[in-house]
Amino acid sequence: MDRERLDKWLEWGILGLVLAILVYGPLVCGMVRPHELIIVYGLILGVLGLSVLRLWLAPSMRILWTPLCWGVLAFVTYAIIRYWEADIEYAARQEFIKILIYATLFFTVLHHFHRQETANIIALVLVFLALGISAYAIYQFATDSKYVWHLVKPVDYMKRASGTYICPNHLAGFLEMILPIGLAYTLMGRIKPLTRILVGYASLVILAGIGVSVSRGGWIATGVALIVFFATLIKYRAYRLPAILALVVLLGLASVFVVKAHQSRKRFGEIFVSGKIENIRFRLWRPAIELWKENRWWGAGPAHFDYRFRQFRPGDVQLRPDRVHNDYLNTLADWGIVGTVLVGAAWVLLYAGVAKTWKFVHHQSNDLSSRSSNRFTFILGASTGLLAILLHSVVDFNMHIPANAVLAVILMALLSTHLRYASNRYWISLRWWGRGLTSLVLAVMTGYLGYQTYRLNRELEWIKKAEKEPEYSLDRAAFLEKAFAIEPMNFTSAYEIGEALRLQSWTGEEGYEKVATVAMEWFQRAMRLNPYDSYSYLRYGMCLDWLGKHEDAEPYYQQALKLDPNSYYVSAHQGWHLIQKGDYAGAKRWFERSLELKPADNRIASSYLSIISRRLAEPAGRQP
Repeated sequence: MDRERLDKWLEWGILGLVLAILVYGPLVCGMVRPHELIIVYGLILGVLGLSVLRLWLAPSMRILWTPLCWGVLAFVTYAIIRYWEADIEYAARQEFIKILIYATLFFTVLHHFHRQETANIIALVLVFLALGISAYAIYQFATDSKYVWHLVKPVDYMKRASGTYICPNHLAGFLEMILPIGLAYTLMGRIKPLTRILVGYASLVILAGIGVSVSRGGWIATGVALIVFFATLIKYRAYRLPAILALVVLLGLASVFVVKAHQSRKRFGEIFVSGKIENIRFRLWRPAIELWKENRWWGAGPAHFDYRFRQFRPGDVQLRPDRVHNDYLNTLADWGIVGTVLVGAAWVLLYAGVAKTWKFVHHQSNDLSSRSSNRFTFILGASTGLLAILLHSVVDFNMHIPANAVLAVILMALLSTHLRYASNRYWISLRWWGRGLTSLVLAVMTGYLGYQTYRLNRELEWIKKAEKEPEYSLDRAAFLEKAFAIEPMNFTSAYEIGEALRLQSWTGEEGYEKVATVAMEWFQRAMRLNPYDSYSYLRYGMCLDWLGKHEDAEPYYQQALKLDPNSYYVSAHQGWHLIQKGDYAGAKRWFERSLELKPADNRIASSYLSIISRRLAEPAGRQP
């Protein structure tokens, strides 16, 4: 086989792996769970391996190095620095690995996919993938399905369609990036008539998919993006009539949906009428700002918001937020001003490149079958789709959902490749030393990612075994210890081991004191690995109470309250601690506070409060 044919096969192999990642991610709930990410890590290792082979086997190797590359490289460098300085190493490392994956995909697409045919293939695969997911979402909405595959959706999402995602907002984020691409290929693409019809039909179904998600952020972002899309097309005489006709059709369908949605507003419940979720979302913004103020320039650390949030928790938000529900504030809280500026600069460089490329790719004649039309088609569709996700990110955290982030990164890379039509100065020919240096970088990334994938896979194997055991089981603790031996920075495993041992000790069997002491050692490990977790301090104090050391336990409860002062759970356990000390009046105040923070479904506070009320009503001097 000659080198040119081999190079062609390597290119197609890389394309196949990238498409596999693009398709796999949305189908597995957005790729948010660790065992799903392992599959992607494996595919990325394949991409890196084929990239090294192509680097040396290609007859000539030229790479594109656009201005956006400097922005991506700068943020990756900053991410490495912030990872090494992070307070919670494990959380920071998992976030850094994701950033490494996104950067790998960006440079892979930029350096290997130079033909317009490749961009067209990716675009059409995305459109038909979105068609299938949207059809599933419409089915969920029509049948009031409670499931995403075999998983039961959270109660808050029961009246909304989420497709293959868990959260409907993230489904909308995925679809809104693809809808303009589908519309662009329908109206302007240089494709076969049958394909045009199918893509047009797919676009309508995708629009319906966004509609049944009942994501108001998605609706607004899609609406604004489509206004920009059609306003741009109407400027060009060749596309004016098709654009106007398509706009009329879309407005008609949207009007019908809005009328139907209004008639069946009971179906949407409080989510559609009162905006309950939206209010909670906005109340997360203030804690993010307060956290950012602690370290304005550098931020709290990669993926640290979820763990630091508790210290700034509003009293009326008792849920674990995971993210800020605003990608911009989330970036500011985690990465500080420096990181936010770097991310913002990357987007500015991207759209500056689009503006520079624009005049070289659009075609102003009436010949819609022009060879340049697919270039213009992709640039308009992809840039508008990315605009939609940027708008939606004001009220959600789509860019922190791996499947959506991967899609956005790949679209950014494909847009950046079109700068080759504007100028030849972005091409760089690699000599032997350039190939050697690039190979070294790829080898280091392959080794690091391979090692992390191997560790994560082994760790998850033991965690899955532990999850099958009862919470108080010593076997559960033993399995988790195996997982911790593989990943000794995972504070969650340390905490879960301590909790399993604590519950075992509380059975009161012979030797319970020793088991409680060992549990405390694991809680101490968890404290060191994540000093912001109030529960580790709480459980340590409970163990001391169980051993009768009530005064020694006091500082640990106080630290838990300091780390999470507005938690109903921590407040209730402070009351429980005071009961152990015999201070029923003090305990009553803490249980009442816990009920104020969470009036419903607060069994600890409500049950103990009734017991205390009876105790305090008993005659003085009676033995409790």
